[in-house]
Amino acid sequence: MAQATPTSRGFRRPRGSKRRSSSVPWGSPSVYLIATVLIAVCIMPVLYIILGGFRSNSQITTNPAGLPDPWIFENYTNVLTADTFWTQFRNSMISAGLTTLGCVALALGASYVIARYDFRGRNALFSLFAAGLMFPLTVAITPLYILIRTLGLTDDLAGIILPQIAFALPVTVIILVPFIRAIPKEIEEAASIDGSGRLGFFFRMVLPLSLPGVITTGILAFVGAWNNYLLPLFILSSPEKYTLPLGVQAFASQYSVNTAAVLAFTSLSMLPALLFFSIFERRIVGGLTGAVKG
Repeated sequence: MAQATPTSRGFRRPRGSKRRSSSVPWGSPSVYLIATVLIAVCIMPVLYIILGGFRSNSQITTNPAGLPDPWIFENYTNVLTADTFWTQFRNSMISAGLTTLGCVALALGASYVIARYDFRGRNALFSLFAAGLMFPLTVAITPLYILIRTLGLTDDLAGIILPQIAFALPVTVIILVPFIRAIPKEIEEAASIDGSGRLGFFFRMVLPLSLPGVITTGILAFVGAWNNYLLPLFILSSPEKYTLPLGVQAFASQYSVNTAAVLAFTSLSMLPALLFFSIFERRIVGGLTGAVKG
């Protein structure tokens, strides 16, 4: 029988004895209950907006928390048959798509140099990108507007695409650098022996191996650009140039008495980003996990 031996600080635990953890195990019912409550808190507002579009104004006034009875599809059909929604949908797709492509392309080049090249100031350059996370768009909106106006990009989609790329670069670089740095140097040496140069190694090995990080950063950049409201509010002035977040505000101001129609327009405007994020949810989690491990 194992006995506890005295030490200078007390008694040593017998061999084979395990320290009991006071923390709650992850599989306990209380953890599932808390997770269910948090999920419900996050999902209920979204469900309320979507179901509210299938109701009439009288139903919302009489029973704000009730279900549609009867279901009214006219609110959604009116939005989908209007040219305004599809014009703003196209503008949002152009803005989010070009922002994603530009951000990922520039971040891949910068991350490859930081992760694989040894030069003076490399750590300072990476710290500069990390410092970019501390400057939100709301802080820089006034000087940014002056700069865009000086460049003549006001009331133009390019005036919101370029700043969105700049503000999405820091988090994209921070996620991609660990992926590229984790690629073994032996692979690069083997590629060099086979006659592959720096660019060849980048396109043939770095891109495929860092694809989870590329997908993760691309999704984050797309969703962030799609939901951006403050920058289009300052830059865009013509209704035909509005993106969907700005279009929701304009639609709500125009049809403020028609709450059901506003809810239908809002749900349709957030649905693409919501579906896009839900489909690639596992990719996002896997990419962030790989970045942490790297």
